[in-house]
Amino acid sequence: MDISEIPVPGYEKVVRGIDRASGLHALIAVHDTTLGPALGGMRMLPYASEEEALFDVKRLARGMTYKSAVAQTGLGGGKSVIIGDPKALKSKALFHAMGRFVNSLGGLYITAEDMNIGISDLEEVRKETKYVTGLSRESGSSGNPSPYTARGVVQGMRAVLEELFGNDKFAGRSVLIQGVGAVGGAMAVMLKERGAKVMVCDINDKRARDLADGYGLQVVPDAGHHRIEVDIYAPCARGAGVNDATIGELKCKAIAGCANNILLEERHGAELKRRGILYAPDYVINAGGIINVSVECRPEGYDEAYSLGRVDAIYDNLKEVFRIAKAENIPTHVAADRLAELRIEEGRRKKAGKR
Repeated sequence: MDISEIPVPGYEKVVRGIDRASGLHALIAVHDTTLGPALGGMRMLPYASEEEALFDVKRLARGMTYKSAVAQTGLGGGKSVIIGDPKALKSKALFHAMGRFVNSLGGLYITAEDMNIGISDLEEVRKETKYVTGLSRESGSSGNPSPYTARGVVQGMRAVLEELFGNDKFAGRSVLIQGVGAVGGAMAVMLKERGAKVMVCDINDKRARDLADGYGLQVVPDAGHHRIEVDIYAPCARGAGVNDATIGELKCKAIAGCANNILLEERHGAELKRRGILYAPDYVINAGGIINVSVECRPEGYDEAYSLGRVDAIYDNLKEVFRIAKAENIPTHVAADRLAELRIEEGRRKKAGKR
């Protein structure tokens, strides 16, 4: 395998791995390890070029640094991407090569599941490196992260309700979930059980209707769903849903979902504040999955009860974000970055004090 470093200012390490025998062409970005080894998922996409893949892996790695810092996982931020069509190029040999690539960093980067990568793929990666999390329960790992992500978002919504209404009761409150896959679907059920009026939509209308029929939910059309008047709008599928075309049509009191990169651009967060719409920053509220797999990295090993307690602390993290936003009169996404940077700096000082 040919492994070469790509110099990128502001990142601890960015490396390229090419294995011609298996067809692997991958990048790993380690953004910051101040708080611990860099944890972040592995994704596989048919990027048009290495430049496009590099842009993606850098953005995602930096996001993981901030997500882990706010969630206090004791880990840093990294990401890996495999360049190629997952339908055509997936093979055991490719994932074995990827495992060797991950292992070459000696634990600086720990990988996990992400877009187009499943547990069975990670099991193959695991044959070549121990630096893998989120494997099957049967292998002694924590399994599917989706239920933990869903639980964390619901806990975060409690903080949103308190900010909006002065209490965290779901009864009688309306929530619109766009995208009812593994996480959005689990959220819908949890919210229904808590007495919320749950509306669902999905680009796959049948999936939304099947879920609604099973749990007594209301289905709304996916097209134009953002125009529906609702207490909490929860984007749980595609990102960039808050953009120039939609922001003026929003009729929600708050936005709190599990999708990544909900804001198309930073300025849309400021516009939400101007319009009086409360935004729960995505990387704060959707951290349940990464919190859960991070527990595997503890010396004591995985403990589900401990993990659930850490996931539930997303409520406290969002409360702190909202406190900073109000105290400094800044948008909540800026407040979340402030909190992340504060915790990273605290970690840096602790490290310096131990030297």
